[in-house]
Amino acid sequence: MAAEAMSPRERYRSQVRADIKARAWEQIAKSGASGLSLNAIAKELGMSGPALYRYFGSRDELITELIRDAYRGLADTFRTAADSRAGIEGLARALRDWALDDPQRYFLVYGTPVPGYHAPEDITAIAQEIMAALLDVCAAAEPEAPASAGFTAHLAQHREWAGGHPASPGVLRRALAFWTRMHGVLSLELAGQFTGMGFDPERLFHAEVAELASGR
Repeated sequence: MAAEAMSPRERYRSQVRADIKARAWEQIAKSGASGLSLNAIAKELGMSGPALYRYFGSRDELITELIRDAYRGLADTFRTAADSRAGIEGLARALRDWALDDPQRYFLVYGTPVPGYHAPEDITAIAQEIMAALLDVCAAAEPEAPASAGFTAHLAQHREWAGGHPASPGVLRRALAFWTRMHGVLSLELAGQFTGMGFDPERLFHAEVAELASGR
């Protein structure tokens, strides 16, 4: 709903929800998603616990909203890159920029799962949008990864994660290689695991991208 079409009551509610989410991200940055406390957020905002629950009915509802926002942001980023024909290199840069822009957002969706939390179906659908954009880019890349025996052949029969995308087994293999290698480097970098090793993580990331783009 456009801001100008919202009533004063609706604008107020939207602003309070945004304030709650901002405080939630601050908490996550300090103690992780498992330490998220609606009562603590209410106290910071000068509200009572019951008052805050009128905006988010539970901790899981708030986490869902944060995850939904994160996935939506990455899905839009990927689709923009795919539509602009950025290629594998451009998609990788978009992913890295998105991750480095807000590491806590990255770890909320790609880090350790929140104990006891189960994402609703609409978030799964957004995650499939992200994978579809990746598969589109990999399908347009040359040369295609060879559909040889082994894991590539295995993917031809185990492609549920592709969400019905008509990608060939070679494209599936390249997309999965992109996903695992890019997230592997990013997760280690953002967690500080490369600190003190004496090399530039960004250069490692781009070296991995270059190999992927060449079909290796």
